[in-house]
Amino acid sequence: MSPRTVFLSRLIGLYMILVSVSMAAHKQATVETVTALVHNSPLVFVTGIIAVVAGLAIILGHNVWSGGALPVIVTLVGWVTLIKGALLLILSPEAESGFFLAGLHYEQLFYVYLAIDLLLGVYLTYAGFRSSAR
Repeated sequence: MSPRTVFLSRLIGLYMILVSVSMAAHKQATVETVTALVHNSPLVFVTGIIAVVAGLAIILGHNVWSGGALPVIVTLVGWVTLIKGALLLILSPEAESGFFLAGLHYEQLFYVYLAIDLLLGVYLTYAGFRSSAR
């Protein structure tokens, strides 16, 4: 396993676990914050820029599509982050609100999305610390 894959899986995994646990502990505050964020165009723009930079950093540093599940998942996280950031920059405020809140049923499916993130974070963390870098 490459050192970059191991590092990114540990970093992304721990980040996802910590954020998921925090969000689960404060569901209502999280839903209110995301709703307020989607309705604040300047903040959406800045968030989109940060997500694009993070996604590009992962993709440019780790665009690996072979070698097992771990490197592919790390690469997919980079692409999903880039696409999400691009959507935040491209979509109109009305489209963002419709897509991220109504279309994805964010509040109703909150724990489903949270469980996916938490499980992915646990897998990335476990696989990253279990693997040894070359």
